[in-house]
Amino acid sequence: MNQERFISLVKAEQEPLRRFLLGLCCGDDALADDIAQDALVRAYVASAGFLGLSKFSTWLFRIAYNCYIDHCRKPGRDYAALESNEAMAVPSGDTSDASFRYQQLYQALERIPQNEKAAIVLFYFEDKSIKEISAILGIPSGTVKYHLSSGRGHLKEYISL
Repeated sequence: MNQERFISLVKAEQEPLRRFLLGLCCGDDALADDIAQDALVRAYVASAGFLGLSKFSTWLFRIAYNCYIDHCRKPGRDYAALESNEAMAVPSGDTSDASFRYQQLYQALERIPQNEKAAIVLFYFEDKSIKEISAILGIPSGTVKYHLSSGRGHLKEYISL
């Protein structure tokens, strides 16, 4: 794949990729952007190996999910503490309702298991099919369905209506 083709494919997936990572990072813009940047660099380096056996978006989201997992596994990182302390912080001087638009959802997402969170974000935020989610997360479709069902149940518990 040449550089121009890669750039055109990435442009089409840039916003969905960022939304996906923003959901996984429970609203932490800076962290989502850092992971997205890492994913795009890794994807560019590996772009010669993209054979087109799946959608480009599936391939790119898989790389991004792996980058997110790598970030969570870094030694000395207490990701849960990072989410609860930084992701919900409101920038100083910004008192608009938009700052809190998804706060309750992100707080609920940070409480559910990582694989449930990923399945929920891909299915509901990005409208990915069970088959695509299965490919992105590297798990069987039945497991994806289980994570969706379980994740919905957990979110219902944590979100007050």
